[in-house]
Amino acid sequence: MSEVNGLLRDARERTPSRRAPGEHMSRAELAEAVCAWLWETTGVEYDLDGHYIAKLERGVVRWPGAAYRSGLRHVLKVATDNELGFSPGGGRIGPAELDLSASAVLGLERVLVEAGDESATMLSVAEESNVGDLTVEQLHADIHRVCQEYLRMPTKDLFLRSRSVRDRAFRLLTGRQSPGQSRELYTAAGWALIMLGWMSVDLGRPDLAENHTRTAWACAEAADHADLRAWVRATQHTAAFWQDDFSRAAEYAESGLQYATGSSRLFLASALAVDLARTGRIDQARTALTTAQRMPERYGEYELAGPLLCTPARAEGLWSDAHLALGRAGKTLEHAEHSMAEFEQAPPAHRNPGAERMVRLQQVKAHLELGQLDGALAALTSVIDTPAEFRVRPLIHRMSEVGAMTRTERYTSEPVAAEIQVAAREFIRKAAPRHRSRRRRAAPAAAKSA
Repeated sequence: MSEVNGLLRDARERTPSRRAPGEHMSRAELAEAVCAWLWETTGVEYDLDGHYIAKLERGVVRWPGAAYRSGLRHVLKVATDNELGFSPGGGRIGPAELDLSASAVLGLERVLVEAGDESATMLSVAEESNVGDLTVEQLHADIHRVCQEYLRMPTKDLFLRSRSVRDRAFRLLTGRQSPGQSRELYTAAGWALIMLGWMSVDLGRPDLAENHTRTAWACAEAADHADLRAWVRATQHTAAFWQDDFSRAAEYAESGLQYATGSSRLFLASALAVDLARTGRIDQARTALTTAQRMPERYGEYELAGPLLCTPARAEGLWSDAHLALGRAGKTLEHAEHSMAEFEQAPPAHRNPGAERMVRLQQVKAHLELGQLDGALAALTSVIDTPAEFRVRPLIHRMSEVGAMTRTERYTSEPVAAEIQVAAREFIRKAAPRHRSRRRRAAPAAAKSA
């Protein structure tokens, strides 16, 4: 049986907790502090956890690696390894050290004692958690902020922040926590993965979005979170839609409706109408559109913001798209104008800059279908000033459709159509990233690490 390392345990219990005033440092907190110090001093990520600290305190491991020993000495404020009970050559007890003379059943008593000691040790492991309520709350707050700021601040910063939330959640999941805390961590990771998927679509890589959404679905299943499942399907729908795979997009939308309880239900029902119209299933599209328009406004227990919130204004923008695909330009214009009016009256938290710009282009296209060039130019004006960093790929795609409509024979000799065409071309040209090669030459190390 291993000899308990009381020196290490005593050193830990003498060290004040950095999280809970008046308490000593837990095994998980000690492991996290060591990993943080090693990251700061070496730039290398280590995966030390509370379970390994428990092994050290039980004496199962008597001589951990040099990095862990140095980290433990630093955090526990001791000068030598001996003060923590570490000695080279230590390890598991071998057969030669067993004393069987007092055992009437040839070692069974020792096995029983050993099993009892192990179970007692496992009690502290089972009760230990590397996650507090504030940690979970912070993860959710971070992803909520990403959603609120999406298309209001540069996408790269938000992408990195979402990836950080994903990584932190999965790193915490490798530790010890209650089942409820695990579900919360899976939920936070799922929302972060959804945002990574959504941003991948907007940055022109819907194929990569599917990698994020598959993992997000696994998180939603692990968390048993219905609306998370629904928004995963909504993101998968969006990735398929912007790959012109409207049939698969419709399948995702229909699947998501089985789980949706909040505003995701309105988004999926509205998106399904667009998908069906685009695939030429006219009667089904009309039925789906009617269903979406009759759907009551409903929000779930946990609604985010930005792309993961569907307000009536955003839904009307989708309805305008469905009507345009059904050849009803007048209805498109009607819903687009009503959508914009609702967006403009909504509180900031319910505004969606990306959706608003797309609805404006729906107005432009409807005006062009109806031969109303002045109306098209007026609607376009508020979009062409969009900063380059917010000219996401779907917006560029829609702008290219506007440009294509002005190049038809119908508008060959129309000066206003030519003006719209030039504006659309300039919008797309200025959205292209510049100075990329120069940045790579100037800082190859930074580019590689990014």
